[in-house]
Amino acid sequence: MTAKVHPNVAVPTLGQQPAAAPADEEPVTLTVWRKSLLFNCRGFTVFDASGNLVYRVDSYASDSRAEVVLMDAAGRALLTVRRRKVIGLGADQWLVYPGEETRLPPLYAVKRAAQYMRGAGKSMAHVAPCSGAAGGKQAGGGYEVEGSYLRRCCTVYDARRRAVAEVRPKEAVGSDVFRLVVQPGTEVSLAMAVVLALDQMFGKPSLLRSWSS
Repeated sequence: MTAKVHPNVAVPTLGQQPAAAPADEEPVTLTVWRKSLLFNCRGFTVFDASGNLVYRVDSYASDSRAEVVLMDAAGRALLTVRRRKVIGLGADQWLVYPGEETRLPPLYAVKRAAQYMRGAGKSMAHVAPCSGAAGGKQAGGGYEVEGSYLRRCCTVYDARRRAVAEVRPKEAVGSDVFRLVVQPGTEVSLAMAVVLALDQMFGKPSLLRSWSS
């Protein structure tokens, strides 16, 4: 029997995406499916623990832009992850912007860890806040990502070495479906944006490979 990935796909309502939870609440657990629900699209579809659609990423195969938009269930843009090519091997960055406002300063820059690319060290990616972010305030503290995205087993640590988000395999459904567990107090949409950047860096094959060409 095929595992049921999307139990409650229905007409979404506005404001359905999960937000950062207070520190005394339970972690947010999402099921991430590396597939768009739209015909002839690549992307991601994300459900909450009750099976409700909360996030979408959709891109037509002919779309060659080096960016991806994270949307809520109603199709509103939450964050944009755009690749910025930098001269030098492995130096490219993925910038995280608020909504679709890529003309504004980015909130975060995600970059592959040089030591990981050489097969040394635990850190696979750095997530650094960008100064001059929207609203005139710098984004929150930076993060380190350790583990293996290919094995769907990696952890995001904050500056105090607290695990704030984890990518975990989901049993019996293959590597294209996995869990994203986000700890209370952490912005869930940001954690999902980091997953999108990791997929561009390490996903094989990437369902979104046209964006990184």
